[in-house]
Amino acid sequence: MTAHKESVAAEACTLRFPQLDREISSRGGETVYQAARNAGVRIIGACGGRGSCGTCQVLIVEGRTEPIKTSGSSAGGSSKPHWLRACQVKPLSDCVVEIAARSLAPIVRAEPERDDSDETLTPDSAVIGRDIAVPEPTLADNAADFERVVRALGEPATTIDLAAARQLPVALRDGGWSLRAYFRGGEVIGVAPTGGRTLGLAIDLGTTNVAGFLIDLESGRRLANLGIENPQMAWGADVISRMNHAIQGAASAAELRRAAVTAINALAHDLCVAVGAQPSEIVDVAICGNTAMHHLLLGLPVRQLGRAPFVAALRETSDLKARDLDLTVCPGSYVHVAPNIGGFVGGDHVTALLATWKLWREATTALIMDIGTNTEISLVHRGEIASASCPSGPALEGGNISCGMRAALGAIERVAVVDGRLRSAVIGRRRPVGLCGSGVIDTLAALRRAGIVDDRGRMGGAHPDVDVVHDIPAAVLAPGVSFTQHDVRAVQLAKAAIRTGLELLLRERGLDEGDIELAVIAGAFGAYIDIDSAVIIGLLPNLPRERFRQVGNAAGAGIRRLLVSRPARQSARELAARCRYVELSMRSDFQKTFLHNIGFKQRRAL
Repeated sequence: MTAHKESVAAEACTLRFPQLDREISSRGGETVYQAARNAGVRIIGACGGRGSCGTCQVLIVEGRTEPIKTSGSSAGGSSKPHWLRACQVKPLSDCVVEIAARSLAPIVRAEPERDDSDETLTPDSAVIGRDIAVPEPTLADNAADFERVVRALGEPATTIDLAAARQLPVALRDGGWSLRAYFRGGEVIGVAPTGGRTLGLAIDLGTTNVAGFLIDLESGRRLANLGIENPQMAWGADVISRMNHAIQGAASAAELRRAAVTAINALAHDLCVAVGAQPSEIVDVAICGNTAMHHLLLGLPVRQLGRAPFVAALRETSDLKARDLDLTVCPGSYVHVAPNIGGFVGGDHVTALLATWKLWREATTALIMDIGTNTEISLVHRGEIASASCPSGPALEGGNISCGMRAALGAIERVAVVDGRLRSAVIGRRRPVGLCGSGVIDTLAALRRAGIVDDRGRMGGAHPDVDVVHDIPAAVLAPGVSFTQHDVRAVQLAKAAIRTGLELLLRERGLDEGDIELAVIAGAFGAYIDIDSAVIIGLLPNLPRERFRQVGNAAGAGIRRLLVSRPARQSARELAARCRYVELSMRSDFQKTFLHNIGFKQRRAL
């Protein structure tokens, strides 16, 4: 590059996104992807902007960019626009940028399940709200405001949170010497006008989605629920990408922590708006997530978590002040963070085990799987629980797939072979713009059924739906939407990781797949996959179909219980302590088993 171009590149410029009716600033030397991420403009980037996935497609409609190589030619400065990777494009002037449809499609399955939206949990909350009236002070009775509150409560309250103490004098006098006091154990954590609600917020901080649930702590009734995409996705679809960013320095780690906090605060705000409440009425919070999400939220170091022997900084249950996490709820409230098990098996798996306990408690051998970017597996055999984490990556959720996308409008979600041809079903019955996770599994299963993909994963043979796209064999599902040989390989690696985890856990106990009496498939993604398709590609064991139970967001169900119930919190602690964490990658037979599971050779049907 010439010196002139370097000086221009150092200058800030403006990026205009007509599809969003937004303009953002780009600092000198930033890529389009980095500028969009900093401004909160969503561009899919499964690898977090490292240039390895190719999902962050944009079109530079106007403006100049640094030259980059694409399809053997220089795209920068060309009069003909090309679809480029946003993470590789550095603007040299103000630009007009078009974002690929897969990044713009409205997500429809980030929201948690609704089939039990009217559930009522038995409340035994850690926080109690009580309306009280105190006598007005006189010269004869000039006790401090807090002393008067303690006498009226009739509870052994011995301390008051500083934020609550600052609010107390005004609240008492504005309320005519009546107020609602919230206390937790011996501490008054908040005050509010009489008649206020006692609300709690349960958060399932997933790698891909963040699910929030607003609960009335007095009745145990769920008032509202909402799910959003985890904004940390901008730094990569998998936890390893995010941890690699976090270890670059304190500022990088702070970016990821702020992203998680922003998501939680956004959920708190939107859920309260839905029921006519204020976030300050949320007086208790419970959060679960895998170990990486847990550490990034709490600002704990992750360097030691990302290398063998994968040691967490903190494993036990934590009860922290909400203000210490920058949550915009009642300042004196606490956040109960679910305990981790070990490695990357975190509190979300503990809460999933808690929520499904009634299903698996009486089975001699049961399997509990939460399939996702980070798949957790527990094998229960004769009351003993062995747990492991499988780094399955984002391929099964549409990440690192050439036309992959989230479960949004326009995503192909089902694929079948009909009269020898591939036929698709699309979310929202829109024009297909990409392929989501359930569609990825269905597509590969259909290609296996049609004989297009062989036992080793090679795509070949004459078929009207198979073509060559950018010099790579691909199954064409719709105009502009294809599933390539590279995509097959990505799914092979993901499913091999999961099946290897399962087989090694079984091998430890001298069991085989046929001994599994119950297979519980948890997670929002697990709720939508077709079991037959998952079995055909080898993702799930070939068991009689009646042994499978798809339970949806079990982690979300479990964290709701922890929010409303102190006994449930104790049960979660006991479950976490009961689980024996197994580090699979350290086993001598891991590599051989993994390689064996990459292929698609069908196992014997039971």
